[in-house]
Amino acid sequence: MPPSRRLVLVRHGESQANADGLFTGRLDPPLTENGRREACAVGTTLRNEGHRFEAAFTSTMTRAVTTMSLALGALGQAELVPRQDAALDERDYGDLGGLDKATSHKRFGAEQVEDWRRSYEGRPPNGESLRDTVARVLPFHLRHIQPATMRGPTLVVGHGNALRAMVMALEGLGPGEVECLELATGSIRIYEFAPDTTIASRRIIG
Repeated sequence: MPPSRRLVLVRHGESQANADGLFTGRLDPPLTENGRREACAVGTTLRNEGHRFEAAFTSTMTRAVTTMSLALGALGQAELVPRQDAALDERDYGDLGGLDKATSHKRFGAEQVEDWRRSYEGRPPNGESLRDTVARVLPFHLRHIQPATMRGPTLVVGHGNALRAMVMALEGLGPGEVECLELATGSIRIYEFAPDTTIASRRIIG
């Protein structure tokens, strides 16, 4: 049988900062109870579909690491040890980190904050743009995640902006398209690849 060239991308479950409506970025809050349920639901969904993974990757941040652990436990693969790497950490929101929308709008102006948040090149003070995040995530994907995927089923648990960077590269999205891309907490994207690494199919759950 040919290898199953499958890549599953999962956004972490809801964190406390998500629940509080804060710009999270490099903050390292834990999952909420709802977030833990979302993580377990990911594993249950993948188990019910018959998925088994040979490799797994996550960022170094608590919300992603915990989501991976809970998902693998629900999947029945608690023994699989994921590779953790800071290249997959969330976008650094710099001076926006820890602020809620109202406070950030008051401090920097609503239009400016929304430009930093959604635009491809906008960079908040002392932070990263989405373009910066792509430049950090893509080399790691090409060196490590893509080769693992071509050998067998691979699971990645990450963050909203880091995963947007991966999806942009995988699907050939332009800056305008990726600016509109949203990934909910606990959402799942399943890719199957042809031998030449092109996408053969894609499904989105959640």
